[in-house]
Amino acid sequence: MRKIVLSCLSHAAAIAIGFAAGIYVLPILIAPAGPASTEVQSLQGQARFKGEFRRDLKGSDLLHWGEGTVSLSKEVISHMGRLAPGPDYKLYLVPEFVDSRDAFLKLKASALRVGDIKTFDNFIVPLSAGADPEKFNTVLVWCETFSMFITAAKYR
Repeated sequence: MRKIVLSCLSHAAAIAIGFAAGIYVLPILIAPAGPASTEVQSLQGQARFKGEFRRDLKGSDLLHWGEGTVSLSKEVISHMGRLAPGPDYKLYLVPEFVDSRDAFLKLKASALRVGDIKTFDNFIVPLSAGADPEKFNTVLVWCETFSMFITAAKYR
């Protein structure tokens, strides 16, 4: 009887670990290629604002981080750098700098969801016609599915 219980527990643990690993690895496997560095550099040259994603923010950790330069123009937000892979990343403009999940949740109602991030090496996200980066001062990456803070950069 004890062998059966231990066998069931070990199989359940293996399934749980495999499921969790699948959630983490699947976005990496299906992610499209990021935009070319030359394309992002060209957009960054036209930027009105720039900021830096850093790994050392309060809300970032081993699995939730970003690094690199983020640039904002009237038409697009571009990023030259890397993000930790994960599912369902959204890009937001926030009216004040936040560096953690709890801080963002307090301001989420006043934030503007810009769009989806599908790549982990560089990204370009178009701004909608009504989006005005001057009304905000921070760009933030958020995992919508798990309500996880990834990274943020103050750009003005």
